Amino acid sequence: MAHEAEPVTIYHNPGCGTSRRVLEEIERAGIKPTIVRYLQTGWTRTSLNRLLDALAVKPSAILRTSSTTGALVAEKEEAEIFEALLADPSLTERPIVVTAKGAALCRPADRLKAIL
Repeated sequence: MAHEAEPVTIYHNPGCGTSRRVLEEIERAGIKPTIVRYLQTGWTRTSLNRLLDALAVKPSAILRTSSTTGALVAEKEEAEIFEALLADPSLTERPIVVTAKGAALCRPADRLKAIL
């Protein structure tokens, strides 16, 4: 498990059951994470690029395709998907967790174990 000194950040949507479950697991491990409510803060080009780099994925890998808009955006090129994520943070799949051990899209929630 991670130590308190190791930073943990969760990109969190409190309206999402999986996101709430992952946050609870982090807190149950004795960790007080930095919680980024990306739906409120949105993304900057820099923050989204850093997150994609940490995950080592293309924008399409974090696109929430279960929404009608996301499914339509999924047909586009990566640069257009990036722009769509910037314009509408709700298109981002969640939760995303970044720790000293790495970053992961924790859907399903059991992906958290590998990076804590």
